[in-house]
Formats: sequence, C-alpha cells, structure tokens
Amino acid sequence: MEFKSAYLQGVYDTVCKRNSGEPEFLQAVKEVLESFEPVVAQKPELVEAGIIDRIVEPERFVQFRVSWVDDAGKVQVNRGYRVQFNSAIGPYKGGLRLHPSVNASIIKFLGFEQCFKNSLTGLPMGGGKGGSDFDPKGKSNGEIMRFCQSFMTELCRHIGPDTDVPAGDIGVGGREIGFMYGQYKRLRNEHTGVLTGKGLSYGGSLARKEATGYGLLYFTDEMIRCMKNESLKGKTVVISGSGNVAIYANEKATELGGKVVAMSDSNGYIYDPKGIDLAVVKQLKEVERARIKEYVNRVSGAEYHDGCRGIWTIPCDIALPCATQNELDADSAAVLIKNGVMAVAEGANMPSTPEAVAAFQKAGVLFGPAKAANAGGVATSGLEMCQNSMRYSWTFEEVDAKLKDIMINIFHNAFNASKEFGSEGNLVMGANIAGFMKIADAMLAYGVCY
Repeated sequence: MEFKSAYLQGVYDTVCKRNSGEPEFLQAVKEVLESFEPVVAQKPELVEAGIIDRIVEPERFVQFRVSWVDDAGKVQVNRGYRVQFNSAIGPYKGGLRLHPSVNASIIKFLGFEQCFKNSLTGLPMGGGKGGSDFDPKGKSNGEIMRFCQSFMTELCRHIGPDTDVPAGDIGVGGREIGFMYGQYKRLRNEHTGVLTGKGLSYGGSLARKEATGYGLLYFTDEMIRCMKNESLKGKTVVISGSGNVAIYANEKATELGGKVVAMSDSNGYIYDPKGIDLAVVKQLKEVERARIKEYVNRVSGAEYHDGCRGIWTIPCDIALPCATQNELDADSAAVLIKNGVMAVAEGANMPSTPEAVAAFQKAGVLFGPAKAANAGGVATSGLEMCQNSMRYSWTFEEVDAKLKDIMINIFHNAFNASKEFGSEGNLVMGANIAGFMKIADAMLAYGVCY
C-alpha cells in the first residue's frame, strides 16, 4: 500500500476509480491525503463520520457548452466548467481560467486545492473553480466579449453573492471580468458582489491586482524570518512567469530588498544580472501584451533563452515558481539545490511536482506550498466581498495591511499544525491539516446529511 493507513488507501483507491484519466486531480488528492496520516491516527471521529470520504468528492460539477461567433461570422464551440467543491465554511470561491489546457481534471484539482487555501485565510469562503478551454490569445476584444457573454449566460444559473463567487485566473483579467459582470448584471438585473477582481468603478478592491504576488512575498519573508532567522535583503530571487503574480511578486521582493534576476513566459526566460527592470516588463506584459523576449531589445546586458524550464538553472537564494502546474520537476529541483537555493515558495497552483517537493524537503530547503503561499489573491477577493457587502471601499493601505496580516497568520497556522502533528517545519503537511481541520469541524457540525 502507498499509505500507512488502510482507511486513507481506501479513500484514494475510490477517488482513482471514480476519476480515472484525471492525473492533475489525482496528484492533488494524493498529496493532501498523505498529509492526513497523523490526523487519522489522532482523530478517529473524522474517520467514523466519513469526513475525508466526503471532502474528496465535489458537491457539484457542471460542464456546459459555450457557443459564440468569431469575427469572421463562424460559430465556435468551447466547453465551460464550474466545480463547486465544498461550501462547509462559506460560499464557493475560486477563479475562472481560460486556457486551451483546461479540462475536468485541472478544474477539479484547482477546486480541491481552493478549499484548503480559502480555509487558511480565516475568511468564510468555500472552495470552487471554473473556466473553459477557450484561448483568449490572438482573439479580438469583440471575440473575447462574445465568448464571455455566452459563458456567463450559462454560468449565471449556478452562482450568486451568497452561493458561489468566481474571480479571475489565467486568461481572465479585468477585461474578461468586466464582460462577464456586465452580462450577469444584464441577465439578473442586480448589482451584487458576485464576481471579484472587478474594476474599481463598479465594486472592485484596491490592491487586488497586486495581492497574490504581494502575499507570496509576505509569506516568504515570514517563513525565512521565523525558520532561518534571515530576511529578503540582499537575496537573489528567480521568478517564473510574467503575469500578475510574477510582476507583483517582483515588485514586492524588490521593495523588501531582494534582487530579481530572471522572469519567463511560456516561450522562454530572460536573465538580467543587474536585476530585472520591472517597468520594462510591465510595459511589455500589461500594455503591449508582448512576449518576454522583447525585454532584451530594450535593456542592455540582458539575455533571452528559449525554453522556460531553463530558468531554474540560474543560481538564486529564493525561487518563486509563478507560472503553471508542474513547471518545476525533480531535475530542476536538483539544480536549484546544487546551486544553493535557500527557500522555494509557490506562486502558481501546484507548480512543483511531488518529486521536486520531496527533494527540497530532503535537502532542508524551506518550502512554501501554493495553498498557503499564494493565498493572497483569494484573501483579497474575500476582502472585496466584504467591501461589496458593506457598500464601502477601503484604501490601498488598509487592504494591503489586512493582506499582510492574513499571510503572516497563514504561515503560523501551517507551521503550528506541522508541530502539533509531529512534522515540525513541513509546511505542506501543516497547510493541508490546518486548512482541513476548519472544514472538518464545520462538516461534523452539519451531520452526515451534508
């Protein structure tokens, strides 16, 4: 058996049988269940109540057709998804991803992870996720608008401010949220906080764009301060990706005294030994929507290399994978360890393979898992929901201060849980258990009918 506990082995075997052909979801479930070995031993009442059996099965999974018309007048058809995984502690909450790779497995993996991440924030939010295999790259504004309107025409049946509150994710930024919210408002005739990541003129929150990247650095800073008695000052940092998370992780890392020397996109990576000029990256990515390789045409001394995985060959003190799932494998982890990396914290969802995580832990590298380290985005989405409910807006500084407090608390909750259950410093186990226990307590209170 892969698990010491026969009960957990049985749960996992059932998940595999019911979800065969869904590797991302099975990977996420296995990683979480492995963390529950000490929980099962110490809390038999959770086994008796079947809490773990229930938490790995989504409450609801919706798949639907999205038909829209392109600029040439041709009808296009995509698949839309929404998984409402667990609402024990609050309305379902989780982003919408538009990318050709989107399928049932990825949506379920993301929704499952979201349950624990949202729980860790301390805010009353359940876990969900959604999206479509639609690719916004190369599409006109009109095509993106028509897709988003068609997508929301179906999705609006399943969401609401007290039921399910989606947000943005890969491929869904302010433009897409605006199109979706406009269609929701048109169809439902109501102005409510049903989506987060909205524009400031219609209910959005200050600091939301920066939140995941900033939160990642608040978590990382607290992790290395408490576990290594170190700080970010003077540290060399490598960040994969060049979207919102990576850009604002760079901004905050620099503000805290680090030097970011590399960033990437899906085609390749840039290396600038002087430190990345973030203003140039913002111009390329936020204004021009250009490829990262254009950076070397504007900054002397910088290098561009094809193949985004090569970014992990650059020596650094801190590595922040902020691109996509399974981008950092065992071979990359070995190179990072050989080059003396001190800490790795995940800005993307499950960017490190299980083999890479095991290698970091064995080598004594501090490792901040995604469900803890990148929770800043959903935490600030939760703060946006609060502001919408109050019909009120906080200042940037107020939101940022609340975000910092939340991320520091997430670290300590995960660290304390790792100590309580016999694996001090294992933040993967600690985050899984800390997030799970809050959900489990609520599910126990509701009874087995839930």
